[in-house]
Amino acid sequence: MSVRPLTAADLPVLETLERELFGAGAWSAAMLAEELVGPGRWYVGVEVDGILAGYAGLWFDGDDAQVMTIGTATAHQGRGLGGVMLAALVARAREIGAASVLLEVRVDNEPALRLYERAGFTRLGLRRGYYQPENKDAWTMQLGLTSAQNGDAHE
Repeated sequence: MSVRPLTAADLPVLETLERELFGAGAWSAAMLAEELVGPGRWYVGVEVDGILAGYAGLWFDGDDAQVMTIGTATAHQGRGLGGVMLAALVARAREIGAASVLLEVRVDNEPALRLYERAGFTRLGLRRGYYQPENKDAWTMQLGLTSAQNGDAHE
């Protein structure tokens, strides 16, 4: 397993993964292409046996970083790929000086909630009606990266 930055050459596989994971809500190839080169965006993929098996993205606004997505192909879920990609995103957020990492996750996505909580994210609150048309709620979560947020005076 290896993590690497995504490039335009990855778009065909990304589009396939996006449709597999998000169905009708999947981004098009054009949207994915724009996202890969968007300002403040950083995307990585994880390969298993030389095949792109997952992808993750981070957006940085100059203060906080936000996890845009973490997706793993169905055949590779439960193998720790999400955790590897999340660690890469958090490391990148630290490198660029983000104060914290934020994300939103559906309340019914138990595997993702466990992943983020194991990584130290805390739940801030519910965002109602974010995921449409299902009207599911999303947890907003945060991982503090500064010493004040982590309670560490020596960082």
